[in-house]
Amino acid sequence: MTPTNDVERTGGEPEPLTVGLRVRIGQEEAHYGGRLVDGARILRLFGDLVTEVTIRSDGDEGLLTEYADIRFTAPVHPGDYIEATGRVVRSTKLRRFVELTARKVIAATDESPSSAAVLPEPVTVCTARATTVVPRKTPTAKGGR
Repeated sequence: MTPTNDVERTGGEPEPLTVGLRVRIGQEEAHYGGRLVDGARILRLFGDLVTEVTIRSDGDEGLLTEYADIRFTAPVHPGDYIEATGRVVRSTKLRRFVELTARKVIAATDESPSSAAVLPEPVTVCTARATTVVPRKTPTAKGGR
């Protein structure tokens, strides 16, 4: 049996598997002048999402093999809250193709070191596509686990 998180739509088709997470970017993650956070921080979030996708769809972490069309579209600063989502857009026997989006939902402000503001609309900070490979299912031996 393969675990799944798909929800059935009206008409009998399952909704695409979508996973998400929200994190606060810490002060220690300022990497560049202007207190900018490096793009690799967002790619780590995307990697976590792709891992969750394959755990939910296949019961295994899988192996992230490719990022494509990575676009950084807005700066990220310490104190920002980033909400990232991954959505499976296509599946084959051994691969999952995932669209990834990271949005800033709360932004640090300059009013004081601890001030922040909820944004009226989320700001997209990065988009990408990823491909992950899942292990081939092998039959278990008699008496095995």
